[in-house]
Amino acid sequence: MEGTRLCHRNLLPTTNPSLTCRFFSNSVIHHTSFHNYKTNFPKFLVSATMEASFKPEEARVPAALPLPTPPVTKFKIALCQLSVTTDKERNIAHAQQAIEDAADKGAQLILLPEIWNSPYSNDSFPVYAEDIDAGGDASPSTRMLSEVSRSRKITIIGGSIPERSGDKLYNSCCVFGTDGKLLAKHRKIHLFDIDIPGKMTFKESRTLTAGERPTIVDTEVGRIGIGICYDIRFQELAAIYAARGAHLLCYPGAFNMTTGPLHWELLQRARAADCQLYVATCSPARDGGSSYVAWGHSTLVGPFGEVLVTTEHEETTLIAEIDYSVIEERRTYLPFQKQRRGDLYQLVDVDRLNSTGAK
Repeated sequence: MEGTRLCHRNLLPTTNPSLTCRFFSNSVIHHTSFHNYKTNFPKFLVSATMEASFKPEEARVPAALPLPTPPVTKFKIALCQLSVTTDKERNIAHAQQAIEDAADKGAQLILLPEIWNSPYSNDSFPVYAEDIDAGGDASPSTRMLSEVSRSRKITIIGGSIPERSGDKLYNSCCVFGTDGKLLAKHRKIHLFDIDIPGKMTFKESRTLTAGERPTIVDTEVGRIGIGICYDIRFQELAAIYAARGAHLLCYPGAFNMTTGPLHWELLQRARAADCQLYVATCSPARDGGSSYVAWGHSTLVGPFGEVLVTTEHEETTLIAEIDYSVIEERRTYLPFQKQRRGDLYQLVDVDRLNSTGAK
């Protein structure tokens, strides 16, 4: 490292003496003297008083929760990128087979796509919608998910299906535990209403109602924050989940051929890097003959923003390992979670602030 200097702003070595930042020391650091450098380097580049004035703990309201100890450190996740047809019974049976195949290969957590039991269209949502709260014959899709999660002792993030509740329709994701019980239901918070002239126009709000609460759930494979497709564009939601102690964010989604190539992977990596946790997404397989053509490319991203596994647009199931010990490692390398400026900005979790005992 001959000729290397240290920039006191970021503590990274540089060989460029013309940089405009001031160097703390002109002394040359040799690879054999790193211990002496660590011993002699001044301990307080920023005074304790200045650090306290930044008030990092006040950047999250209520204060961020510590990352909980997960029930398991390592496990396998399966992303089932399914083909979807107009035949609802076929879609349900097909999803069940994919889930069972993934469980046979050791997956403990299964993630399904957005709107996997129905074509993705405003005309189809009312026809394929199910009364999830009523259950049984009123919701054959969630009945299957419950039965399979119980029989295979796995956790299922059930993608999403159109839900009917009273006179309203929602785009809803159900989470089932290893005992087959419904652990949580997330209703898509941000509806997909876009208009890109000549390329893509879709208004979910024509038929669907927006959900009203973030959804985070403790499972046998850790604490998971849930979003659906367009929800991934809103980093505030991901930040709320991180502040509630999530290990993993799951987004069933169906990005299209316009926004998919540009933003799908970008947003996943951004959310993972922003929050320093895992992000998993699952898309339907692409059907070029449908009215809405999905981009595909289901993906698992690690807490450094690195793509761990991904695929193209065909039907497939990806199985990968998640290792939660990496989260603390990455947060030690880049401790920006503790470097926020609560004196300058705050993120308010309104739901948690108003709910006694909410995570």
